[in-house]
Amino acid sequence: MKNLGLPRGVQDILPQESRLWQYIENLARNLFESYNFQEIRTPIFEFTELFIKGTGETTDIVTKEMYTFYDKKGRSLTLRPEGTPGVVRAYLMQKVYAQNIPWKVYYIGPMFRYERPQAGRYRQFHQLGVEVLGIADPIADFEVINVAVEFLQKLNLPNVEVELNSLGCDKCRPNYRKALINYFTKYKDMLSDVDRERLEKNPLRLLDSKEEYMESLKENAPSSLDYLCDDCINHFDKVKNYLRIANINFKLNPKLVRGLDYYTKTVFEITTNLLGSQNAIVGGGRYDNLVETYGGPSIPGLGFALGMERLILLLSKSNYQIKNEKPLIYFAIVDENFINSLIELSKNLKNEFRIELGIPSLSLKNQLKMADKLGARIVVFIDDQIKNGKLKIKDLLSGEEKLINYNGIIKEIKDML
Repeated sequence: MKNLGLPRGVQDILPQESRLWQYIENLARNLFESYNFQEIRTPIFEFTELFIKGTGETTDIVTKEMYTFYDKKGRSLTLRPEGTPGVVRAYLMQKVYAQNIPWKVYYIGPMFRYERPQAGRYRQFHQLGVEVLGIADPIADFEVINVAVEFLQKLNLPNVEVELNSLGCDKCRPNYRKALINYFTKYKDMLSDVDRERLEKNPLRLLDSKEEYMESLKENAPSSLDYLCDDCINHFDKVKNYLRIANINFKLNPKLVRGLDYYTKTVFEITTNLLGSQNAIVGGGRYDNLVETYGGPSIPGLGFALGMERLILLLSKSNYQIKNEKPLIYFAIVDENFINSLIELSKNLKNEFRIELGIPSLSLKNQLKMADKLGARIVVFIDDQIKNGKLKIKDLLSGEEKLINYNGIIKEIKDML
C-alpha cells in the first residue's frame, strides 16, 4: 500500500497513552467490584433488531449512526453502538432471571457510531458502564449514581455536576406525551422533517433535538416533573433524599431525556464545564420496560455508561498524573558473565517495580542514555561487584550512587525513592 492511513473517526492508542487507559480501567474494575458488580463481555456485533427494538427506532443512533451490514447468509448485523441491549439480551438468553437475585454487571469495551468526529468523539469509541437488573427500589438508582460519582471523585475531576430528572412510568407518561404533542404541534410549521416525524412517533425525542431553532422551544416545553404519578413522585423523592444523605450535590433538569427510548423514571447525567456544549461525561437511568420489550418477564433495570475518550480528554485538560505508578528500574549490563544474577534480580524486583533489561551489546554509556530516555528512576549495574555480594545502584533523579548488599536491593531502592 502506497498510502497507509486510518479511516476517519478512529485512532491508535499508543503505549505511552494506553498506560493511562489501563490505569482508568483498573480503577473502574476495582471500584465496581467493591460494590459487587461483576464483569460481562458481550459480542461486538449483534443482530440489528436488538438495537432497533431496544435503543429505539426513532433515535439518532438507530436512524443515522449504526454500522450495519449483512453477513454471507443475508442476516442483518450491527456493530454495537451501546452496551445495554447486549447485556439485557445475555440476561434473557442465559435465563439469569430464573435465579431470582439482583444481577449487577459492568463492561468495558469498544462501541461504534457513525457520527461527526470531534474532540473526544470518535466513530470507534470506548465505554465503561454498569447495569443492575432485578431491583425496582430507588436504592438502586442511588447506588448507580453514587458509583459514577465516586469513580469521578477518585480521578479528582474538577467542575462536575449531577443533573437529574424523572421521565415517569407507563401510568403517567402518556399524559406527558400528550402535553408535548399539544405544545409542539403549535410550532409544527417551524419543525424540520425529522422533528415532525419525532412529533408523530415519539415526542420526547424533540427534547433531545440538537437543532438550533429548537432551543427556545425546548425552554418553554412542558416539564415531565409536572406529570408524575404518586408512585413516580415517591420514587424520585427517595432518590433525591438518598443523594442528599450521601452529600452528592445535584440539580434538577426537567428537559433531560437522554438519547435512548428505553428510559423510565430516573435519568441522570454528570456534566462538566470543561468540554464546551457537549458537556456530558456520564449518562444513565432506569429502563424498567426493556426486558419486556425483548419478550422477557417484567424485570426492572438501570445503569450508566461513560465515554473513555471524553474522559481522557478531560483528564488531559486538568493535567492529570497517574497516582502511585511503579517506578522503572533499568538493569545496565556491564558484564555478561553475571546474566544469571540479572535474571534472578529481575524476577524478584518485577513484583515491586517496573523493570527494563539492558542490552549487553550496547556500551554502558549508551545503556545509561537509554535508561534516561525510557524514564527510568533507578539504574542497577550488573557487574563484577556481584562476586562480593554487592550491587551498585544509581538514582537518575538525584544522581546519587550507592554500593549496597545484593540481598537488600528492594529495601535500598525503596529507601532511595
